[in-house]
Amino acid sequence: MEAAHRMTIPQIFARHGERYFRDGERRVLARFLAEGPKVVATGGGAFMNAETRAQIAEQGVSIWLKADFEVLIRRVRRRANRPLLQTPDPQGALRKLIDDRYPTYALADVTVVSDGGPHEMVAAKTMQALMSYVNVHAVTRARPAVTEESIS
Repeated sequence: MEAAHRMTIPQIFARHGERYFRDGERRVLARFLAEGPKVVATGGGAFMNAETRAQIAEQGVSIWLKADFEVLIRRVRRRANRPLLQTPDPQGALRKLIDDRYPTYALADVTVVSDGGPHEMVAAKTMQALMSYVNVHAVTRARPAVTEESIS
């Protein structure tokens, strides 16, 4: 999005608004998903779109890197590039985002707790959780379906 617009995400939000950004984000993600296997790291708002979630469920695996409020507030304080937190009360805005979004994020195929440790540790935990998920689903798909005919 930034390259196509030659603007940062905060600039896109400021000039065109969140709805415009989210629509573009949805289209870009749909294109990425159609191109085949890859890792795509989205921002928090992308998974809130029901159409995007459905496409991910059909064509990929969703992973939620779950962090608590304290971890997130430490991370976002380091950068001023979060348009939804550019308010007089960024902590209150973050708490509201958590309350609003975490129930939807919980729909992800895989959840990995990101507790603020080294990135390498979170990456390793993510790979382990993803491999477990893929192995379980590969076994489930490989088993013949139990039908009434196969029982008799």
